[in-house]
Amino acid sequence: MGYLVNSMGHVQLNVVDIEALVRESCDVLGLRVTREETDCVWLSSNGRKAELVLHKSGENAMRSLGFEAVSEAAVAEAASRVEEAGCKLISNEPSLDCCVAGMQFVTPQGHTFELHSPVETEIYGNRHPTPGMAPLRLDHVNILSPEPAETRGQMEKIFGMRLSERMVDDGLNWMRAANRLHHILGIVKGDIGLHHYSWEVAEFSSYCHLGDRLDTIGKNFIWGPGRHRPGDNTFAYYIDTCGAMVELAGNMALINDDDRYEPNIITALKRPENVRVMNVWGEPAPLPWREHHFPWSAPTV
Repeated sequence: MGYLVNSMGHVQLNVVDIEALVRESCDVLGLRVTREETDCVWLSSNGRKAELVLHKSGENAMRSLGFEAVSEAAVAEAASRVEEAGCKLISNEPSLDCCVAGMQFVTPQGHTFELHSPVETEIYGNRHPTPGMAPLRLDHVNILSPEPAETRGQMEKIFGMRLSERMVDDGLNWMRAANRLHHILGIVKGDIGLHHYSWEVAEFSSYCHLGDRLDTIGKNFIWGPGRHRPGDNTFAYYIDTCGAMVELAGNMALINDDDRYEPNIITALKRPENVRVMNVWGEPAPLPWREHHFPWSAPTV
């Protein structure tokens, strides 16, 4: 098999004030609640049953990151590779019952990852019940790892992901999957955690809508709108009510000549001279973006 992963599956967060984040996600982003239980809420931006899963907790932290497999057979194949890659398999079942198959593992760094079969989907469910800005789908996530090259190797060995681009010092790595987007996973050097999770926007005017929705609750962008050089996507970022950073991104580059593509190596690392390496339009990344860290909770076995 080549790629075992097709796309981002879901993000699961532990949240202290789950009601506040649900309200913000619906009113600002335009997500809809697809399941609501005492200590857990599922949200989606489209007809999929779950993209953002919130768990009532005593801490605000990343719980686990799910990737959607190309098939059920790919889930079993990935599970067979976990131990050889130096990771620990903790479950052969999906964490969400809207998936037929799934497996979960923990890396030596402490990340909890899941690979699951495609999420149950209602293709006519792309309706948004609030005035929120209505993203299309969860498209990528950037995580923090103290050993980014090692984490990259795990993604290659277990999931068959491929490197699209990286900084020469491995300060940032961008990895792609079967959907050929420039990246569905970014790996940032730092203490284990989440840097940001990202939703795809339909058009540039979506940033105007989002900015106005944030203004209604006294918030604003922390960076952007802009256009990244890696991935060539437009972007804007804000901090959600539980302290996680959310990106909205649009028009990410596709790598169609997949087998012949050579990963780009970024050598210009010195600030501020390298500002256009990260933002084509020239606005440098502010300190809150560069230093953002949202913790990753201990594995739930």
